[in-house]
Amino acid sequence: MLDTLEFIALCTDMSMKNVNPTVKTSPPKDEILLQARGISKGFPGVWKNLILDNIDFDVCAGEVHALLGENGAGKTVIANILSGYYGKTTGELRVRGKLVNLQSPRDGLRHGIAMVHQELMLVPAFTVAQNVMMGLNSANFTFPLRAIEKQIDQLSTHYQLHVDPTARVEDLSAGEQQRAEILKVLFHQPNVLLLDEPTSLLTPQEADHLFRVLRSMVEEGKGIVLITHKMREVFAVADKVTVLKLGTTQGTQRIKETNAEELTRKTFGDTVPDYMERPPVQTIEMVVEVKNMLPQSVIQHKSSDGISFAISKGEILGLAGVSGNGQTELIECITGLRKVKQGQIIMLGRDMANRPPREFIDLGVAHIPERRREMGVVEPMLVAENIVLKDYRTAPFSKLTILNRNKITNHAVRIVEQFNALVPDLWMTESRILSGGNIQRLILGRETWRQPPIIVASHPTEGLDAKAIRQTWELFLELREIGSAILLVSEDLDEIMSLSDRIGVIFQGRISGIVNAKTADRAQLGHWMAGNEGNIHGYKD
Repeated sequence: MLDTLEFIALCTDMSMKNVNPTVKTSPPKDEILLQARGISKGFPGVWKNLILDNIDFDVCAGEVHALLGENGAGKTVIANILSGYYGKTTGELRVRGKLVNLQSPRDGLRHGIAMVHQELMLVPAFTVAQNVMMGLNSANFTFPLRAIEKQIDQLSTHYQLHVDPTARVEDLSAGEQQRAEILKVLFHQPNVLLLDEPTSLLTPQEADHLFRVLRSMVEEGKGIVLITHKMREVFAVADKVTVLKLGTTQGTQRIKETNAEELTRKTFGDTVPDYMERPPVQTIEMVVEVKNMLPQSVIQHKSSDGISFAISKGEILGLAGVSGNGQTELIECITGLRKVKQGQIIMLGRDMANRPPREFIDLGVAHIPERRREMGVVEPMLVAENIVLKDYRTAPFSKLTILNRNKITNHAVRIVEQFNALVPDLWMTESRILSGGNIQRLILGRETWRQPPIIVASHPTEGLDAKAIRQTWELFLELREIGSAILLVSEDLDEIMSLSDRIGVIFQGRISGIVNAKTADRAQLGHWMAGNEGNIHGYKD
């Protein structure tokens, strides 16, 4: 039976003029496409009532303008204003010299401005083409789906952003979903494209490919704004860079006129080392043992065996792999969120296979999830409430089911201060208005303050700036030193190699092997992540 969107598509005989957006001529190179002057933005209850204070920012044709800053600096807020998602409090916006008042994202698209958000705005159950179709205008609610699929194919080929327009978003890898989101906005042929942390879930190879795509776009005369906290990305692709710090600009420079040390000082105030020394594991006492485990409701490859690995007390096991190779299913099984088809999950001497999530929590298993907004917090809840989300039933936060607000407040203040989270008000601010990096800091604090014996951390530093990454690594090493067994799942090989004691690679639902981190080769791990050159030698249960 046809679904609703298929039926709509087949019931129409519209011409291509209703599908294709108006073709825009490429602007001349160096023309100022988008100009912001004196932009300020305030939210109720926010520190000093301003999250942006008197921002000037230009986007020119034919260049990539990087917006660099630590978490909470205001990068996403200014991008939301430039694209029409937020209204400004004061200041003015001009598009190609004309004063505009953007009141919605559709206003932004109408003026040739589009934004790709860090948290992708796709409907998982819809196909790529159906997601594109939702953003189109039609007087009679009918759309030629096949024509849209054809045009997406053309865009995909032109920009080398290969994705199947008929594939459902929920079946795509993280990298494919990112490409689908970019194609969704490119369909409107914008002159200005804003990308908020677009590499956060991409492998290094996918990130490098995206940078080549961005350079091809600026050659066509587009203006690109790249929001990032990664210095490497700034120097890899940008022509200009503006540093934001606590809602104010620290100046704009051409890339050839600055260097990493100068930008680091402007952003963080000091340099941030990129490698963490760690002493050897002190014990062979096993805290986590996963034996021949197969997740339920997952189609296994014929060559796949059950997953097996072990983590000692005071050890960090790094698990590298391209998104979509079984990491999510593995993590869900060892945190109680998914049933297992076979095998054992032994934690602290107890078989936890198919036990409910509450029992994992009560056992002391901390979980830092990959999807922080969907699974890490309840966005409409207040910050203080989210900080005690797992602890509100226990002392000292409640007694006889009565919450102790003073204890919760004192605890929340400690977490916010320890993790340097920018939070307007603990009891007035809904978590949804916080930046992704600040939400991540609160999750890290909530999950680690009790010094748990077991930590399952999936992409724990995603969206964090370099200084916060350093602090997170230091935290993990402190927990490791007191005996926490940590499973670190990440696509960031720098993080895996810098922090792990042993490293495994997961491919097609199977851990190919585990090697000593000190002797691991980055290039070889990358090949294994891509499924090349067979299994890892030196496998250790």
